[in-house]
Amino acid sequence: MAEFWEASFRDKQTMWGFEPADSAIAALNLFRENRLNKILIPGFGYGRNAKIFTDAGFEITGIEISETAIELAQKHYGDNVRVYHSSVTAMPFDQEVYDGIFCYALIHLLSEKERAKLIDDCYRQLKPGGYMVFVAISKNDAAYGDGEELSKDRFETKHGVLLFFYDSDSVEKEFGRYGIIEAKEVDEPAKNIGNKPSQKFWFITCRKQEK
Repeated sequence: MAEFWEASFRDKQTMWGFEPADSAIAALNLFRENRLNKILIPGFGYGRNAKIFTDAGFEITGIEISETAIELAQKHYGDNVRVYHSSVTAMPFDQEVYDGIFCYALIHLLSEKERAKLIDDCYRQLKPGGYMVFVAISKNDAAYGDGEELSKDRFETKHGVLLFFYDSDSVEKEFGRYGIIEAKEVDEPAKNIGNKPSQKFWFITCRKQEK
């Protein structure tokens, strides 16, 4: 996966632009309402979804597999964000505990074992009372069923990307024991832009029980 994303960011640079995803704005509002401060962003990319958090005064740590993406982030946003250059599968990278975790459109790229480890690793680094938000592609997305089926609800696209598509059962199975408080399907972006249709995602919110 590292080679794929490194090549993608080298070739397409800031491919998603600089406007934050609607789900990032929703997570920002959730974290703000609950007065969180220290946030971890696995799958940091070039910081598209991080800037609204830093602009709002949050302390951000990222994890990113592509060195080029990190260089792009530093070019556009400076060095005020710590980003670990590695795969999320190698977590944890520090002994920090975080008030909040925001993981956008990453977990569905992983295998079943990798997904379970990521959720568990994030939960372990979450403070009691903290929130974590995962945004994952839905079986109701138009891309479901495209490509070669590798296992139940997991496909390899024509570009070589492996995607696992979630439904309510798999959301409950993978997140249910991690303090899930809400799981809802959302359109991303909320409104179609030009001729490009929105994608269907699950917006999954978990809260760690206070001791």
